[in-house]
Amino acid sequence: MAAAIDLHAYQEPILFLATAGIVVPLFHRLKVSPVLGFLAAGALLGPYGLGRLIPSYPWIDWLTFTNPEGTSRLAEFGVVFLLFTIGIELSWQRLRLLRRMVFGFGSLQVLLCTLALSLFAFKVVDTVTAAVVIGIAFALSSTAIVLPVLAEQKRLNTTPGRASFSALLFQDLAVAPILLTIAVLDTRQPEVTALTMATALLQAGLALAVIVVLGRIVLRPFFQMVSVTKSPELFMAACLLVVMVTSLVAAVSGLSMALGAFIAGILLSETEYRRAVDTTIQPFKGLLLGVFFVSVGMSLDASRFLEAPLTILAVATFVVALKSVIIYWLSRPFGLNAAEAAETGLLLGPGGEFALVILGSAMAAGLVPLEPGQNLLLVTTLTMVAIPFFARLGRRLSRRMEKKRSLDWAAAAPPPPEEPGRVIVAGYGRVGQLVGDMLQRHKVPHLAIDMDPVRVAEQRKAGKPVYFGDGSHPEFLRACGIEQARALVITLDTPSAIGAVVAAARQERPDITIVSRARDDKHAAQLYDLGVDDAVPETIEASLQLSEAVLADIGVPMGLVIASIHERRDEFRAVLRRNPRKPDRSEFRARRTVGK
Repeated sequence: MAAAIDLHAYQEPILFLATAGIVVPLFHRLKVSPVLGFLAAGALLGPYGLGRLIPSYPWIDWLTFTNPEGTSRLAEFGVVFLLFTIGIELSWQRLRLLRRMVFGFGSLQVLLCTLALSLFAFKVVDTVTAAVVIGIAFALSSTAIVLPVLAEQKRLNTTPGRASFSALLFQDLAVAPILLTIAVLDTRQPEVTALTMATALLQAGLALAVIVVLGRIVLRPFFQMVSVTKSPELFMAACLLVVMVTSLVAAVSGLSMALGAFIAGILLSETEYRRAVDTTIQPFKGLLLGVFFVSVGMSLDASRFLEAPLTILAVATFVVALKSVIIYWLSRPFGLNAAEAAETGLLLGPGGEFALVILGSAMAAGLVPLEPGQNLLLVTTLTMVAIPFFARLGRRLSRRMEKKRSLDWAAAAPPPPEEPGRVIVAGYGRVGQLVGDMLQRHKVPHLAIDMDPVRVAEQRKAGKPVYFGDGSHPEFLRACGIEQARALVITLDTPSAIGAVVAAARQERPDITIVSRARDDKHAAQLYDLGVDDAVPETIEASLQLSEAVLADIGVPMGLVIASIHERRDEFRAVLRRNPRKPDRSEFRARRTVGK
């Protein structure tokens, strides 16, 4: 007879997988970060959500997470795998390059935020120790949420991304000493002394040295031995083994598990197996981070929030605002402009997962009173829930500030005086930049105009002759020297904008040569009707280039290929020039020459 199965043992894994299967596709379709979905699911299905209804409706027990402690232990590995993959993307060399931001910007951020927040916390708890603990807890930010949000936005390698990562890395390094300090001050353990703390710090340092030395000696031969088997399963097991062992060694030594995994990732980043390991670990990281976000949501007690909603919201807003302002002003001396500093401040302003750990340990040690401590845990969780919103707000604010700065800078540079034989390029995106490079290669004087101030500012910094302005305005075309220009090239991608530039150019110079980008053959025919000399349809040109490539690759002589491509292009052009009443610009040019 088969043994009875305890379905409750499988309840939470099945519930989490079902949650992930619903949350990720739904929020992806809504174009909202899945982080918010996992947090909301944790709040709804946790002990403070549907869990409250279990006494009245026992069947709801099957739809709730009933073991927060067990879920939290599993969720910790989400942060562990996150730091491991971040370490793989780094290297010792890159980490040395970031040392100024990590140990300069990161340490000052923690110190200044701790001092400011402790002063305000002292008015609530009336003891210096509790105020400092609260200040330190709120000075930390969320590695587990900020980094995935930045990765989702593909902004980890931007200046705000690097600044945020540097500060978060220093915070992770600082967690172990902070927890050791709380242990020393624990009112329940008077036997803990400064000597014990020094011993623990020495033990942690030795553990880091062991991980680094053994990692350099063992990791490459170990993965080489595993790779010889050509077994994906064994390679996956090896990856998981490295993450688990390094994180547990760090934890036993008094450090955070995430820090041990981070160092292991850095060691692996210097080997030829970094990409394969990263690819193997990604699915585990995604699932375990989902568990982490669910566990954070489970700690959100909506009833406590409803008791004093205005107070809790006010404290949460104050914490984020104060930290954001401090980080903003601190970022400027470290090379961030106003837009980058504002985005970094909003990313690091909310609280983090280690604040929950520190406040929980401090309450257990009797350093922070339980009642305000529970409210502060709720404040921390609320700010963490709002991180995706603050990230989007910071990005929009950064774009607006950057656009205004670039607009002011770009508008301050008027087009240069007329230059005979100049070619004007309207639009300086990817197509316009390529046209400009080809003109420069053939030493043809040219000038480019664009309506994107950020792009204009970036290209002018690179030394390109680009100016801000609208090519559909005749007076602006006159300022660009259209009277003396040899030709006008239009690379814009909006048909209406192209038509407006063509009309304005023909109004000023009926005889100027106009070559324009077109979306397709229909759009090209319309442009010929408007009076362009050559319209280049993207679809036709792509087809011709594909034909040229395949004919050359299969052995057809290149001369015949090029001749046939040119012949086919001429056939298309003849078909597209279907308007027999199109004005003959050679007549305009002849009149202009006689007039001179």
